[in-house]
Amino acid sequence: MVAHFSFLSVFPLLLVFTTILGFVLENSPKLRDTIIDSAFSRIPIIGPELARDSTQLQGDAYVLVVGLVVSLWAGMKAFNMLQFALDDIADVPLDDRPNIVRSRLRSLLGIAIVGGGQVAAAVLTSFVGVTGVAILSRVALVLAAVLVNTAVLAASYRWLTVRPQSWRALAPGAIVAGLGFSVLQLVGTAFVGRAISRASSIYGTFATVIGLIAWLSLHAMVALLGAELNRALPMRRLRGDQASTT
Repeated sequence: MVAHFSFLSVFPLLLVFTTILGFVLENSPKLRDTIIDSAFSRIPIIGPELARDSTQLQGDAYVLVVGLVVSLWAGMKAFNMLQFALDDIADVPLDDRPNIVRSRLRSLLGIAIVGGGQVAAAVLTSFVGVTGVAILSRVALVLAAVLVNTAVLAASYRWLTVRPQSWRALAPGAIVAGLGFSVLQLVGTAFVGRAISRASSIYGTFATVIGLIAWLSLHAMVALLGAELNRALPMRRLRGDQASTT
């Protein structure tokens, strides 16, 4: 379900993301383009296609604002479902879960966390690129991607659940999932391309949809496995302490 709503949300959220950057960084077009390219490069197949016209947003300001608000509201569905999944993992009773208003506010926080991670990744990419050393740049970029992904996942685990944990308790799952995210980002294009090539003979142009949902589902699985790890480790230590006591 997280992958399903992520697929439905990716287009409106990218619309909001690029438009906000267009307003905020109007006087810094180079930085704006770098951040947008960094965001779209993480989406295999459709990313380059979307990036071509990402800044060509024109028309009436009122219509644009209304369209962005509607897109943002629709884009929250993925983060709503992520909250539900994380609360399931934490065994939070339904009565203790946030209402629709609080849930939407938490989703806005999730969007801000992910968007901030994209900006941080773009800034790190630009900084490392200044060195001019190819091998050093690639190694530093991989390490930076792991660091950013880990930080984004840790913040999501902490603030998108009703029962937040300490940063130390969240570290194992965030690190493991951050490494998994970085691997998926490196091999994502190849994976989706292979899935599309196998499915295109049967599903035709719909194979792109199948490949993208498969890619998103892997990200969702890795993120939730990290949350499961954070949930399982304390329980395992507790069982070990109880066994040693008896």
